[in-house]
Amino acid sequence: MGSPLPYKTPRSLPAFTVESGSFKDGQALPPAQTSARLGVSGGKDESPGLAWSGAPEETKGYAVTVFDPDARLGYWHWAVVGIPATAASLPAGAGTADGGLLPAGAFQLKNDGGTADYLGAAPPRGSGQHRYVAAVHALDVADLGLKAGTPSSALGPLLDRHTLARATITGVFERH
Repeated sequence: MGSPLPYKTPRSLPAFTVESGSFKDGQALPPAQTSARLGVSGGKDESPGLAWSGAPEETKGYAVTVFDPDARLGYWHWAVVGIPATAASLPAGAGTADGGLLPAGAFQLKNDGGTADYLGAAPPRGSGQHRYVAAVHALDVADLGLKAGTPSSALGPLLDRHTLARATITGVFERH
């Protein structure tokens, strides 16, 4: 069902650790990470809190993404780039339109809903359980050359070229 992740995941790509205070890997997303804007009762469109460790020493920056590979064509819910190599976390709620909780220099790309912020989970009713893959990409560059408001779909090929290591955590959600 759905499409593959929008970036390559070679077996040789090292992994590091990411955890979320918002949800546990493989478990259902709580209402805070679902979408009020897309009609989910109790949804809050709050980006998850993420904390990571163990990235390669040569990391020059990070990108953070949330992608639903089970949507028919895949669906970008969030993409943040320009995160400095000194960062080790993003707090819950950092994905607001003003990006006020993002580290200095970090900015959001447009999600597939057309806004530069976090758009919570909201699969169509009857489409089954969807996976929401939150990924922290350790990069070999500090700047991917993107501008604020660029569509997230432009990010995949850049991640293929510049990712040193990746950490993922996956939440699930289904609308009945």
